Amino acid sequence: MTEGRAVFPVEPWALTEVGLDHNSLGVHESVFALANGHIGMRGSFEEGEPVAVPGTYLNGFFEERPLPYAEAGYGFPEMGQTVVNVTDGKLIRLLVNDSPLDLTYGEIIDHQRTLDLKAGVLRRATEWRSPGGRTVRVTSTRLVSLVRRSIAAVEYKVEVVDDLGDLYVALQSDLLANDDGVAAGEEDDPRAAAALAHPLQCELAAARGRKAVLVHHTKRSKLRVAAGMDHVIEIPDSCTEDVEAAGDLARYTLAARIPPGGSLTLVKFLAYGWSSRRSAPALRDQVEAALSTAKLAGFDRLLREQRELLAQHWDEADVEIEGDDELQQAVRVGMFHVLQAGLRAERQAIPAKGLTGPGYDGHTFWDTETYVLPVLTYTAPQAVRDALLWRHSTLGLARDRAKVLGLRGAAFPWRTIRGEETSGYWPAGTAAFHINADIADAVIRYHHATQDESFDRDYGAELLLETARLWASLGHFDAEHGFRIDGVTGPDEYTAVVDNNVYTNLMAQRNLREAAAAVGRQPEVATRLGITDDEVEEWLRAASLMAVPYDTQRGVHMQSDGFTHHEEWDFAGTPREKYPLLLHYPYFEIYRKQVVKQADLVMALHLRGDAFTLEEKIADFAYYEPRTTRDSSLSATQQAVVAAETGHLELAHQYWAEAALTDLQNLHHNSGHGLHIASLAGGWTVAVAGFGGLRDHAGELTFAPRLPKSLTRLRFRVVYRGRKLTVTVEQDRATYRLVDGDALTIRHHGRQVTIDHADLVLEVPPPPAVEPVSQPPGREPRRRSRPTR
Repeated sequence: MTEGRAVFPVEPWALTEVGLDHNSLGVHESVFALANGHIGMRGSFEEGEPVAVPGTYLNGFFEERPLPYAEAGYGFPEMGQTVVNVTDGKLIRLLVNDSPLDLTYGEIIDHQRTLDLKAGVLRRATEWRSPGGRTVRVTSTRLVSLVRRSIAAVEYKVEVVDDLGDLYVALQSDLLANDDGVAAGEEDDPRAAAALAHPLQCELAAARGRKAVLVHHTKRSKLRVAAGMDHVIEIPDSCTEDVEAAGDLARYTLAARIPPGGSLTLVKFLAYGWSSRRSAPALRDQVEAALSTAKLAGFDRLLREQRELLAQHWDEADVEIEGDDELQQAVRVGMFHVLQAGLRAERQAIPAKGLTGPGYDGHTFWDTETYVLPVLTYTAPQAVRDALLWRHSTLGLARDRAKVLGLRGAAFPWRTIRGEETSGYWPAGTAAFHINADIADAVIRYHHATQDESFDRDYGAELLLETARLWASLGHFDAEHGFRIDGVTGPDEYTAVVDNNVYTNLMAQRNLREAAAAVGRQPEVATRLGITDDEVEEWLRAASLMAVPYDTQRGVHMQSDGFTHHEEWDFAGTPREKYPLLLHYPYFEIYRKQVVKQADLVMALHLRGDAFTLEEKIADFAYYEPRTTRDSSLSATQQAVVAAETGHLELAHQYWAEAALTDLQNLHHNSGHGLHIASLAGGWTVAVAGFGGLRDHAGELTFAPRLPKSLTRLRFRVVYRGRKLTVTVEQDRATYRLVDGDALTIRHHGRQVTIDHADLVLEVPPPPAVEPVSQPPGREPRRRSRPTR
């Protein structure tokens, strides 16, 4: 796996590769990935090589594998799930006379690829001289449709640049399954995907005219996938054509003679579908029908649909930054990939890597509800509804898991693809119960922001009630300490199996209270689930008596019981090359020290900010900042939001850049495995929740905007209860305006105001005066390659 640091010119609405950098090939494939939530295609070259990971993925399509244990234990998951690299339809191989176009050979005269954030396509232009001395210019435009869920397409054009006479070329347009040309990941890195050899078994292969379909199935998970292709060609002269399909390969071959100055254009339409129930012929018919309608619409219409959808999205969701052009680009790239990850998932999970690579085996974690769904709640709420409907569809599995663990309600998995728990590491998996409150939090936020009553009635209330039941059975009342939740792992994976993790307890507290409110809203749901008045009373009592550990001597909250009394980690004696710590030190040594992998207590200051005073937030942030290593890409976003709220505005700006640039600069050295979708979501989160100060506690929309001195202006848009709201923040003032919809009451730095279609200009108060904070030596925010403007 090539894991170099990519370099991109700074552009406001695009990401461009200039020249070919073999050292960053995997990173480019990830950042140039196209997806729509159902289909994901990495940005590998049409010609197939050079390549790091040529992946094509379908959301929810996986193979099972046994989970090995040195020692088995009760309740340990038995099977893992790994995303499958399905049939690759990107392949269009070009032979110039008898020389295959491969950018490793011949001479690259000019090469450029651009991800266009407004058009939603990947464009490529390469001028190449073959070893035989012939020069061609190849251009392509690749699209995964955000409008037509099962459709992708590539326009591939070959032009003769030289004047050496007629040029004979051949194009081989393939569907290829079981491509084993994937570079192996780092075996000692648990973040890399588990390798699966030849996971697809052919059931059906059919070809006629310029169309072909392959249908395969997996051996263990019993899932079936169909991939189809069809073609339209424009040629200057006569040509020969052939099509074949058998086993793992379907190929359409076009041979043509191109005169000097002439060109050949091939448009390849692709359709994908999968099912656990439908037959091979039924899936074949499905993709053939999708191909027919896409071909009838034509490539130009697909492009127009894509551009129109994105124009509406950016009109409702764009973030504009003045004073940092590099960050402006990174935030928009991140928002684009977040949209791609979830827009058409349609009752499937949003994986941690989206559909951009095989990292984390394609699993979804709590990242989705805590990082990705808040962005989509205020920019593309329908995608949130679909994601939460997927969680609801797995409720039966979550109830079964709770029973195995001796608990009531639903215990959702820490990592999964289909809904079963697949983490073989129980301190992080089984014990990380906060995932249940994270899901409840996403349900609460979506309902408050959309007032979607049918969702609340049919899905949301049930999720809240069953997760509340879990907390009531997991915790217990203690005469001295109130309601305790013991033996759990919070977001910080360097502190496992602890008592009264503050983040977990406070999120559970909100879950319990909102579940009680849901019983009042949806009595029929409560009756169906057998919820009693005594049960609701117990929830409210547990919430009111929830244990929240506090160190009175140090004047800060403990991340969990006794945390502030643990031995300090020897940061001064830890070499920089020993980070991340989990790869260089035993967990036993990490667990018993005051060292934090990622924001935990600090994240509670953000997501449960209503449970803390400003003074407590300032003290807590100052205490945990020098103990947090940020060995997880999830950390910088939360630290940035709380830094902005507590007056550390320039530090917040630095963390903002780290979160947004995580993949563009490959800061964690594993972006070739796929993008860090949660960290990319942080680009929006820091802008809107950090410097915009957006909070949504108890269904009330509030803002507390402030800018660092390094920025002159920030403008963002949010969708809320059917309204479009624009917020413009400058150094000394903020301007609110409704683009459409009825007047809306909000709070600005605690002051209640009503906004409508006229500009409402309000003063921005100065930040609180605070002492500077420090980070562990060598763990300061990542410095950027270029200064801000």
